[in-house]
Amino acid sequence: MNLTAAYGLLAHGLLFGALAALLPLGILRQRAALLATATALLVGIAPALHGLFGTPSATLLQLAILQLAGREPSPLTPRLAGGLLVFAMIFYPLAAGWGSFDPYALGYQPLALLAALLPVGLALGWRGRHLWLGILGIDLLAYASGLFANLWDALVDPLLVLIAAVLVVRRGVVRLIAARNR
Repeated sequence: MNLTAAYGLLAHGLLFGALAALLPLGILRQRAALLATATALLVGIAPALHGLFGTPSATLLQLAILQLAGREPSPLTPRLAGGLLVFAMIFYPLAAGWGSFDPYALGYQPLALLAALLPVGLALGWRGRHLWLGILGIDLLAYASGLFANLWDALVDPLLVLIAAVLVVRRGVVRLIAARNR
């Protein structure tokens, strides 16, 4: 088993544990999350998730770890999730070949992508978004360590986009229900 496969299995185990941490179990929430993580690794849920979704991004893993640690509120706000969805609606069709430009290819020789991330990092620091700056730094470290062959894979993945879509839809449903109850 190579490093990327081991990372993928462990990350999916932690993602499953983070999902269990969302359950309203009160003081048992942390124990349930730990049990779910171990169960995912031992029973075969993590390998199934890894086979279904592929290797999760370092961003998604860090968000799962923050969820397991009980960080409230989640740094992935509905507004950021909406921005991620807009990005994904442009990025994934182009990466799938629906245009003459393939943005995914930039991740293999990422000098231009790194140059584009420099102002993003500066803006995060300027606005005091130190948590997101740390997440970006760890993403870049994961790519530089050789864990990911493509920088995009360290930054974003389809499962993260799916979670962002759930957040946006959930927020829309909550607003709709609130508007009906007025």
